[in-house]
Order: sequence, then structure tokens, then C-alpha cells
Amino acid sequence: MYNNDVNMGESEKSFGKTIIERCKAKTPPFFKKMRLIGLIMIAAGSVLVATPIAIPAIFITIGGYLIVAGSVATAVSQAAVQSEEEVKKKSINY
Repeated sequence: MYNNDVNMGESEKSFGKTIIERCKAKTPPFFKKMRLIGLIMIAAGSVLVATPIAIPAIFITIGGYLIVAGSVATAVSQAAVQSEEEVKKKSINY
């Protein structure tokens, strides 16, 4: 019906572009480790929440918290990027 590019202002276009560019850029090593830890937290929480046996409610609650915390950690670490100067320094040193 409507062309999104026509309706979007210049600031919204650049904002959307920067998010996509940030997600495609290189991630620093610390945040790669943090992303892995977040995924492990999500997996552990999912196991606790989806357990077919009867377990105390506190474990199900902890599982829910692990899922949320792992999701946030993974999302934040995915959006962290290295600056271009850091990437160039590393490529020169190797």
C-alpha cells in the first residue's frame, strides 16, 4: 500500500541502517564470550522450564529468570562492535 521509504524521514532511515550495520560488524572477543554464556543460560533455563517431571516452583521461576537474563546478555553482546581503528590495529599486528 505505502512505500516505507517515502514515509520514513531521513533520521529513521539512518537509524535503521546503523542498527543493521552494527549487527553485521565484528564483535569484540569479550562480547563473543558473553554471547556464548547468554546462550548457555537460555538453554539451562529452557531445560528447567520444560522439564517433564514435577519439580519445585522455585526451579521453574529460576529457569524463567535464566531465559530472560540470557536473552538480554545475548542481545546486548550482539550489538557491541569493534571500532574500525581497533580492527585495523589487529590486522596490522598479525
